[in-house]
Parts: sequence; structure tokens; C-alpha cells
Amino acid sequence: MNNTIGILGCGWLGLPLATTLVENKYTVKGSTTTLEKMVLLKKAGITPFLINLSENGITGDINGFLEHLDVLLINIPPRVRSEPKENYFKKITHLYQVVKNSKVRTVLFISSTSVYGENQGQVTEDTLPKPTSEAGKQLLATEDIFRKDKNLNTTIIRFGGLIGPNRNPANFLAGKKDLTNGDDPVNLIHLEDCIGLIRTVIENNYTNLLINGVYPLHPTKEDYYTSEARKMNIVPPTYQPRKNVKGYKIIENSPYIVKIYQYHTSIIS
Repeated sequence: MNNTIGILGCGWLGLPLATTLVENKYTVKGSTTTLEKMVLLKKAGITPFLINLSENGITGDINGFLEHLDVLLINIPPRVRSEPKENYFKKITHLYQVVKNSKVRTVLFISSTSVYGENQGQVTEDTLPKPTSEAGKQLLATEDIFRKDKNLNTTIIRFGGLIGPNRNPANFLAGKKDLTNGDDPVNLIHLEDCIGLIRTVIENNYTNLLINGVYPLHPTKEDYYTSEARKMNIVPPTYQPRKNVKGYKIIENSPYIVKIYQYHTSIIS
């Protein structure tokens, strides 16, 4: 059993994941970038570390954080749209250099289905990634530096769009007009299934896997976000009639992943 877990990035996903692991008798180290959150982590039974990753290097006790870990979970999303824009690949490369010189041997890297790009049709873990966004390109390059290191047992989980408490894209789209791609399918996953899938990987010591984390229901964006907006009593978005069909993308889970984990929290509220 992997008893000591290090979660680098205790945000919207990382904090409830860490809390769940503590409740299930794991020893958990968690990182944050703010002093205020250090108190919150400690109250939750998580050993807190103040660590900040940037293009220029790492500040904080990263070596102490990595010490005695059975599993390192990297849960730091790229922020390529922020100002100033960051070089995510360079930032995580600093982390990789420290990890490879530590005693950590099992890595769980949280990535995104954005690495597949757009308009590839039905996508599985065997599909060749063709990222079109800057975030997708940098995530794919970052995945590769860990996966190609034969001294590390790295599992990549590529999550679809994340939904859950205080996070529903319908809020962001409320009232918007003439949106495109209304016929495209959604590829989403609820927070509870994110946690469940990660726990399954950790508890069963699954290593060197590539996993798509997406709920197996894919209504169109127009149908889904219109329905969700009405349930939330907000103005639903409107979509343009589709003129030029470019393709579609449905993220599917391989038969192997379906066997090891059954999704249980619907994306339909």
C-alpha cells in the first residue's frame, strides 16, 4: 500500500483529494503558495509546505516535501492565459530536475484532454495527441519528460472539463450570444469522479498508465449548457447554426480503464 502521498497543488481538486486520503488513513503532504492556506491544510490533517514553482526555479522546502513519498501527485495546471504568460514547460522542468535526483519513483501527473487538440473524432488513450492550444502543447511536452524517464513510474491522467462545487461552465456562458460549435459534444468529469479515479490508481498501485478521465456521456454543448443554465435559473447561451462542420471530439476510456474504475457521479445536475 502507498501510505505517504505528496500532493503538489492543493487547490480546487487537490485539497478535497488530500482530505479524502487523510480520512482513509493515508499520510498526506500538501503544497500551497499562500500562508493562509497553510493553516487550512494543517487543520485538515495535511502536512503543509509553502512551495512556489516559477520559470526561474522553486522556492520553499521542495526536498523536504519529496522526502519519504510513496507517490508524488503533480496537480499544477498551466496558466498560459494569465498576464504575464508563463512558460509552463520550463516551470515544471525545474520540478522534474529535483524529482529525478530524489528518491521518488512513482509519479501521478494530472494533465488534460486538451493535448488531443480539436476535431479528431472519437479519441482514446491510443489516439496520437495533436494539441492546438498553447496549454495543450505545453502539457504534452511536460508529460513526455516524466514518461520518458525510465527511472520513474509515471501515470498520466488526462481529465476532461472539470465540474463540481462552485464550478459549472454554464455560469461562465450565461447570457452569451452567437456562440459557435454548439453541435460539439461535451467531455466533462465531476470532482467526485476525479477523486475516485485517482484513489483507484493509488490504492491499487497502478503505474505507467495513460488514462482519459471523462464521464461517458456526451450531449452537445448547446443541449447541455442550455439545460444546465435553466436548472440554475440563469440566462442560457445561444448558439449559431452550424455552417461548416469541422469535425467533433468525443473522449472515450479504453476497455482497461473501464474495468478498473466505474464512474458514479453524473455530469447532469
